[in-house]
Amino acid sequence: MSSSMKLGAVIITMGNRPDELRALLDSVARQDGDRVEVVVVGNGAPVPDVPEGVRTVELPENLGIPGGRNVGIEAFGPSGSDVDGLLFLDDDGLLANTDTAELCRRAFDADPELGIITFRIADPDTGVTQRRHVPRLRASDPMRSSRVTTFLGGANAVRTQVLAEVGGLPGDFFYAHEETDLAWRALDAGWMIDYRADMVLNHPTTAPSRHAVYHRMVARNRVWLARRNLPAPLVPLYVGVWLLLTLVRRPSAPALKAWFGGFREGWTKPCGPRRPMRWRTVWRLTRLGRPPVI
Repeated sequence: MSSSMKLGAVIITMGNRPDELRALLDSVARQDGDRVEVVVVGNGAPVPDVPEGVRTVELPENLGIPGGRNVGIEAFGPSGSDVDGLLFLDDDGLLANTDTAELCRRAFDADPELGIITFRIADPDTGVTQRRHVPRLRASDPMRSSRVTTFLGGANAVRTQVLAEVGGLPGDFFYAHEETDLAWRALDAGWMIDYRADMVLNHPTTAPSRHAVYHRMVARNRVWLARRNLPAPLVPLYVGVWLLLTLVRRPSAPALKAWFGGFREGWTKPCGPRRPMRWRTVWRLTRLGRPPVI
């Protein structure tokens, strides 16, 4: 039986992948159950032609991934209140199956504490899921669903009540770690996050370092994430662990230079409001297999 839960979808685009965007929109339109209303946000770029019934918003400048998605959220009313849940989908992804929206509805209906669902990302040609797309430390089996402590930004569903309670994505992050910031705030408010292997977004295999700003943003936002969300004793521990991991991975000299530039920026630039999580949330993260020191 179909759930009465009303779903919307937010897709941001730079306007440079019109064929992939159209294929994604077609895959959303094919979802079983009630229609999923869609908003496409042109993030500093015109939106390509879209099917009738798809709403569009064109921004005069690129607000980054979290900023663009926040605009999409508000297109559904304050904190997305016109719908019960929102799918966030990358514009070069594709919903592999027609039952994903219905599975989301059923999952949210069955578990009132479930606030966020993160989908499995699979390469459309090989079916392989990269380890980095399994949001837990024990990532060797991408086919195992589980509770997790963060989610994948372009392949997820969020109950809009979560956004109303804890706010949207941190717009100043621009790119990288904005999902973890929202996830930690949601967990601190008592919500849970599930990784679901049976909800699949097809997406070409890529490396995050393809983005020119990757190393600087990753370092800066790690520091901001800690400064905004962690109890004071854990801030230097979390940041120190990631500094050591970065050095162990031996990035190239230009990458390391960019990383340290971002690391310095993370300490010297404002990070936004500080709302440290409760220690019981630290314990919850630890029990879920990812203490907030790594």
